[in-house]
Amino acid sequence: MSKLLGSSVKSFFNKLFSRKLSDKELEELEDEFKLKLVENDVAYDLADVFSKHIVNKLKERKFPILSSNIQNVLIEEAKQYLLTTLPTEEVDLIKEASNAISSDGKFIAMFIGSNGTGKSTTLAKFAKLFKEMGFKPLLVCADTFRAGAIEQLKHHASLLNLPFYSSKYGDDPASVAYDAIKFSEDNALNVILIDTAGRAHMNVNLMNELRKIKKVVEPNHTILVIDALTGNDAVEQARLFLEFVGFDSIVLTKFDADVKGGTAISVSYVSKKPISYVGVGQKYSDLRPFSMKDYVYELLFS
Repeated sequence: MSKLLGSSVKSFFNKLFSRKLSDKELEELEDEFKLKLVENDVAYDLADVFSKHIVNKLKERKFPILSSNIQNVLIEEAKQYLLTTLPTEEVDLIKEASNAISSDGKFIAMFIGSNGTGKSTTLAKFAKLFKEMGFKPLLVCADTFRAGAIEQLKHHASLLNLPFYSSKYGDDPASVAYDAIKFSEDNALNVILIDTAGRAHMNVNLMNELRKIKKVVEPNHTILVIDALTGNDAVEQARLFLEFVGFDSIVLTKFDADVKGGTAISVSYVSKKPISYVGVGQKYSDLRPFSMKDYVYELLFS
């Protein structure tokens, strides 16, 4: 995995080899480094504290001129800083589902996110994953607002040969989700995957509707789906969905097309929530578990 963010970090560190730098010159480089981070979709707040940390470490260590190991030391410092700043726990939804089913007979996952992030396709990918692991998933469309939403998820269910539940457009989404749980119990289905309408994340009324759905169905796990290519807007999405609805983990779609690399660490940093999976293509099998530890290592050392 080659990301521009990793290249920018290493390029900045290379500048420190040429000669001994004064504190004033280091501060100027700090601003340059911060700008490079922001250009690669790192949230400003994280870019600010990260660049300050690295420059302060340089001032403290007093490296000798042209020290051959400066870059290696700084890369290790950057790795340690990011891994202590970012959520690094790895989410195992299969294990969560198994535990929930053992105690309560079912596992409910709710998918939320802004318009156009790929929620429905992501939900279908999870449905395939759960089916392959021996669970009995139900695809639920609680999006009774967007034209074509019900037909879209129903089509996914048909292709996957899995059961589907919805109602009709204009019905109360929370009621649809509630009825779907009863349907799952009547039909011995133990994983309920609930799709919701895409929200313009500044629309408070629609956010409140999501809160209502969540209160009614009490999901075991709420997933925020974010498009990795939306850059700084992804950070704002993470902040607002966390504030108004709350979620347990993040799924980044179009991760394979993100050449910059800053979105992953940024949304995790601002929300303090882990990234559980990433989408790496359009096929149902194109869903991968995510490890922040591995990602940071690959950014800095690949």
